[in-house]
Amino acid sequence: MRIRPATAAELPALQDIERAAGAPFRDLGMPEIADDDPPAPDVLERYRAAGRCWVAVDERDHPAAYLVAEPVDGALHIEQVSVHPRAARRGVGRELLAYAADRAREEDLTALTLTTFAEVPWNAPYYARLGFRALSEADLTPGLRGIRATEAAHGLDRWPRVCMRAPL
Repeated sequence: MRIRPATAAELPALQDIERAAGAPFRDLGMPEIADDDPPAPDVLERYRAAGRCWVAVDERDHPAAYLVAEPVDGALHIEQVSVHPRAARRGVGRELLAYAADRAREEDLTALTLTTFAEVPWNAPYYARLGFRALSEADLTPGLRGIRATEAAHGLDRWPRVCMRAPL
């Protein structure tokens, strides 16, 4: 797969990827996550316009996965990374994270951060295998505290959540 910046015309496809990638949460007893709406086009456009919305494309140059991120407290915070199930288990997510890490280094950012479900196999355990470590409450930066507060307000704390960091 090749990784490149997303185009404005591809934003609806990113929403489709998000819906498909969310479906497996239903099998874990998390239907609210499976049914959650993907980011709105204007939200995705803000990431794209800022140069922080990347897609992994197939041989026909169609998006199969995407990642959006933004700088938070000196790190590049991965807001969302989603891989369509058709492209899963092929290292696409890992490639997107490596690409984001390279972009973060170019901006002199010191780490990648993200928030995720602690007990979902393709979430925190997956990121731990890629070198992310869970942060304690005391290790959270002000920006990460704000992100976690927003997530809690949206009901995501119904399931255990964790902030993770990978140094660059």
